[in-house]
Amino acid sequence: MDRRLAIGVLTGAALGVLCIVGVGLRIGFEGNELFLIAMWYNRVVMGLLIGLAGGLRIVDSEYNVLVRGVLLGLVVTTAITLTSEFRDWPSFLAGVAYGAIIDWVATRYGRQDQPD
Repeated sequence: MDRRLAIGVLTGAALGVLCIVGVGLRIGFEGNELFLIAMWYNRVVMGLLIGLAGGLRIVDSEYNVLVRGVLLGLVVTTAITLTSEFRDWPSFLAGVAYGAIIDWVATRYGRQDQPD
């Protein structure tokens, strides 16, 4: 597996755990297990997509990583936000921010020329 892809998926999974905690504290854990798992899975898919998008140039500047991460985070997090009829704005905003974080981490630590 490509190093960037693995780091993207693992970062998404870790941030997904934070989402489970945050959403669970807001809406409750009991009775919302399926939604909480879906929230975690959404962040894993975000990491997968961002991990695969390493060569995508959206803007021709040093901010490409952040812009790409925000846009891809927005696309992926919108899917889960639509299922809640846009009632969970903190999760939506976190998803956009997580996109930038995942892309930065995957870009920074996913370089093949780094020693293992």
